[in-house]
Amino acid sequence: MDLKALKGEFDRNGYVMLSQFISEDRSRELQAKVEEFIRVSVPTMPPEHVFYENDQDNTSLKQLFHLSDYDPYFHQLIHGSIFEELAEVLLGEKMKKRFVEYFNKPARSGKPTPPHQDGYYFKLTPPQAITFWIPLEEVNQENGCLRYVKGSHLHGLRPHGRTATLGFSQGITDYGIPSDLTYEAPMPVDVGDVLVHHAMTIHRADQNKSLTRSRRVLALVYFGASAVEDIVSKADYQKELLAAKK
Repeated sequence: MDLKALKGEFDRNGYVMLSQFISEDRSRELQAKVEEFIRVSVPTMPPEHVFYENDQDNTSLKQLFHLSDYDPYFHQLIHGSIFEELAEVLLGEKMKKRFVEYFNKPARSGKPTPPHQDGYYFKLTPPQAITFWIPLEEVNQENGCLRYVKGSHLHGLRPHGRTATLGFSQGITDYGIPSDLTYEAPMPVDVGDVLVHHAMTIHRADQNKSLTRSRRVLALVYFGASAVEDIVSKADYQKELLAAKK
């Protein structure tokens, strides 16, 4: 892997794709560990870390937060791993905070993800954070692949406002300006591929239009050592997120 070229691409575009970065055996292991986590750990987790499309339907699980706080496997996956080493190369600094999330768009019910910048949710100054997006199954335009706006991380934080999407209660209010439409790129991926994006990179995803396929992914999130969290704003956002569930 040419790390210098990879960092140059990341710095220009705000994202990179690592084709077949994870082996078949490791991908199967990840899938099995996520399924085990959902079966064993999710029933014990607090409501602020578990989101369903429909709270009355356990098959509609759409989002899990902080898996690495509940399971040593996911703790090891994100601490001192190849992912952390690559995060340090791409962000150009050491990491100080790490966590693992799970996202799904269930078949027939997975809703669109509004255009947003992760930095709005993270409340960091400077917004030095990076996400590794790891598909657990094929993700294409039918079941809701990510769509990045190339170079958008270079132009600051866009205005965000309330949305009706559970788990993504804030979205960019002025999305759709010419540069958004010109530089938006769909990013279909297969098992083994990994997408990596900066916290300021604008991205969204369409609804899952498939009648049979889900869209399950893991997200490994790292905060750079220079990033300072606004604890008050973060707490206010978490309250708003919980209120949206009620």
